[in-house]
Amino acid sequence: MKKVAIVMVLGLAACGADGEPVTPVARADISLSESGLHTATQVGVRKGGLSVSLGF
Repeated sequence: MKKVAIVMVLGLAACGADGEPVTPVARADISLSESGLHTATQVGVRKGGLSVSLGF
């Protein structure tokens, strides 16, 4: 239950409910090499010159 509450609070803060909205950013990369297929995903938010993201 705590995890759900934390996700809800972070989601509410990320949407800009207390101020101007922030721009969501998403990126997906797929590459093929001799060692196989590789994928990378990145999600985050951007507001002005500040960008915060999480890649996996």
